[in-house]
Amino acid sequence: MNAVTKRILCASLAVSVLTAGQGWAASLEEERDSYDAQAEDLGRQSDELAGKINSLSEQKRVLDEEANAAIATHKERRAELNKTLERLEENEEKLAVTEREYDRKSAALGKRVRDIYINGQISYIDVLFGAKDFSDFLTRMDLLKRVIKQDYDLVHAVLADRDAMRALKEELEKDRAAQEPLEKEAREARLAMEDKVEKQRAIIEQMKYDKATIERKQDEARAASERITRMLQRSGLRNLPVQGSGAMIWPLGGPITSDFGWRVHPITGAQRFHSGIDIGGDYGDAICAAQAGTVEYAGWISGYGNAVIINHGGGISTLYGHCQSLNVSVGESVSQGDVIAYCGSTGNSTGPHCHFEYYPPGITAGNIYSSKNPITWLKSLGLNP
Repeated sequence: MNAVTKRILCASLAVSVLTAGQGWAASLEEERDSYDAQAEDLGRQSDELAGKINSLSEQKRVLDEEANAAIATHKERRAELNKTLERLEENEEKLAVTEREYDRKSAALGKRVRDIYINGQISYIDVLFGAKDFSDFLTRMDLLKRVIKQDYDLVHAVLADRDAMRALKEELEKDRAAQEPLEKEAREARLAMEDKVEKQRAIIEQMKYDKATIERKQDEARAASERITRMLQRSGLRNLPVQGSGAMIWPLGGPITSDFGWRVHPITGAQRFHSGIDIGGDYGDAICAAQAGTVEYAGWISGYGNAVIINHGGGISTLYGHCQSLNVSVGESVSQGDVIAYCGSTGNSTGPHCHFEYYPPGITAGNIYSSKNPITWLKSLGLNP
């Protein structure tokens, strides 16, 4: 095998390896785009659930207030009924004692009256013969009558107490009869409200569980996307020289320093969706129009700093952000390769680079969650960054 043949074989092998590598990278990027789309869709689902949870939580707050009012009403009704029942029990005990006292005193008085009636004449004779004189006799008889009347009055006083307690018992029984239905109604209302609150709580807890599950899947999709990004970065295929038909050019000649998709924001440290790619450069490096078009915007955009948006026709737009200065104005037509701005670090940026975004037909530039991976678009036009 001569030297020429060897060089041809080596060149062929290099092309084959390069082509295979590019195909592998493209396949991985498609897979990563799929994970990014999953993460974005799961994020929307999580946001929707968060909205529903907030709405249901507000409804539950109202239900909690109504339940607390029902509980307070039931406690009040229960306390009133308990107080009546306690008074009934206390009155029953006093009534039993009074009736026993009445029975005892009535029996004693009856016995004394019977004794006087049966032995009345003998007693009068005893009193008559025992008296010193008639005046003494009358005094003794008056004293006897007073004793009998005192016993009689005492029995009637006990009887009056008994009758009053019986009347109080009837009144308390009426109160109980009126309060028991109110207590039952309040108890049922309380149980109904507590049941509503519990059902609402269960729904919210289920939604929180579903949201946590979705967020876990979203984290898994993000992690998978980031793993693929690291694989591509380690492979070196992302920094291959520009090859293709020439229908598109690279806006800046540096390497890709941050890929499209979910990432940890370099400033906030939070998970954020990176809606484009970052191309490394130095301050003042020329940033060129990737394709011919019309400047739709040239100025400051919050977060992006100095930025340019170019409409390439057919609904396609590109955005170039964090520029040090701009070299075009709105309405200006630019050709492919025209210098439209200079590399810088304006806006939310940690160093000089060009933030490059691609928006397909039907998507307004700046709608970050609808932006597409510029790499995929560039490849479709013959570029392999």
